[in-house]
Amino acid sequence: MTTISLEIDSDVAKAFQLSEPEQQQKIQILINQWMKEAINISKLQTTMDKLSDEAEANGLTPEILESILNE
Repeated sequence: MTTISLEIDSDVAKAFQLSEPEQQQKIQILINQWMKEAINISKLQTTMDKLSDEAEANGLTPEILESILNE
């Protein structure tokens, strides 16, 4: 694991610092999972954008796509 710094609300920081070590560990695990999911969503969106751009560059317009899907 690697330690990073994040800016958070002072009330949240204080609550975290005052919580039990077990609770802190659970919070860290949840944040880690949330960030992994956020990164995966970002990668998926980037991939979808690239595919869309490539399709459009190859002449596939939204109108053509809709026509194909309606067939």
